[in-house]
Amino acid sequence: MNTKLVIILFSLFTVLFMALYFYFNPSYQKSLQAKYYYEMGDYDEAYADAKEAFELDLYNRMAATIMAQSKTSLKYVNYIKDAKEYMKQIDEIVSKDDIKEADKAKIRLICEIMNSAYVKLAPSVITDKELVENAAYYHAGFEQLLEKVNR
Repeated sequence: MNTKLVIILFSLFTVLFMALYFYFNPSYQKSLQAKYYYEMGDYDEAYADAKEAFELDLYNRMAATIMAQSKTSLKYVNYIKDAKEYMKQIDEIVSKDDIKEADKAKIRLICEIMNSAYVKLAPSVITDKELVENAAYYHAGFEQLLEKVNR
């Protein structure tokens, strides 16, 4: 009976020590802050905090994971931002009465750039589904435009 009490006390002491270590360690504090920003969708801030935490402790796997996930999410965010900007340019071209061959070539080039950029995107299990869906939506739009322009 006495050994059970010693084992339980030792286990509680170990858990308390680990909790205090994670709470007071600046690297893990930054990691938790980065995780918060990642969950809120602020991928720039999450990446910056995770990178800082990783530089403080190279063995902080949480920081490494959040840094990698933020980088992946930022690629999706940038793809969507570029897609919106290119779509505005294409809308301006299409709104003209006369679409010249040079305009078609420009649209074709934009579509090919965005399609090749989409191929480089690789979502992970925890990448925000909305980001992945928005990127796929724009990718499908660029594929359809490319088909129409190539006719």
